[in-house]
Amino acid sequence: MINKKNFPKHEFIGLEARIIDSLNKDQIGIKGKVVDETKKTIKIGDMFDEKSIQKSGTIFEFKIPKKGKITIIGDEIEVKPEDRIKKKFKRWKTL
Repeated sequence: MINKKNFPKHEFIGLEARIIDSLNKDQIGIKGKVVDETKKTIKIGDMFDEKSIQKSGTIFEFKIPKKGKITIIGDEIEVKPEDRIKKKFKRWKTL
């Protein structure tokens, strides 16, 4: 079951996401569902458009079904999704 403690070990695709802060100020406020993820980017889309967002330098807010929201610093999850699921996180930074 996905929760705030084990969040980095779960799949992000399909979750609602919003950009809280970014080095690219034009990306702040972008929201939608995560449609794809690579080592360096998360692709967020809605009915009309998809945007590729760099993880580095970005703060994401994810909506966890029935659990609320979690805010994560993108640099902390800048690994391949399949490696992130296997990775041991001693302590990972959330806001």
